[in-house]
Amino acid sequence: MGTKRILIVDDEPNIVMSLEYAFKKKSYDVFIARDGTEAFEIAKEQSPQIILLDIMMPKMDGYETLKKIKEVEHLKNAKVIFLSAKSKTNDIEKGMKLGADDYVTKPFSVKKLIEKVETMIIETD
Repeated sequence: MGTKRILIVDDEPNIVMSLEYAFKKKSYDVFIARDGTEAFEIAKEQSPQIILLDIMMPKMDGYETLKKIKEVEHLKNAKVIFLSAKSKTNDIEKGMKLGADDYVTKPFSVKKLIEKVETMIIETD
């Protein structure tokens, strides 16, 4: 298996810091974006296997970001997990219909999120 690459997309610094620390500890190459526009550019450039994507962000929200990511040929197999405070059923359904692989509501357990990501990484090998 090659290097594990993850893109963390969130505009909340505390979430980004805790996830970055946790995934680096697990030997992931971690890329950070603070808004959807930046996330799309980094994803195209770095081809992460996993993208942790917030929904409510400046410039371009997570839904729009996911749509754009899924249009890029080399990113179609990237696994996307929405991380969002939006916990209504219709928000979750919208995210899954757009092609997300999972949807985790905030607040969340970093340990459980890492377990989900590890399972997805194994499935993509």
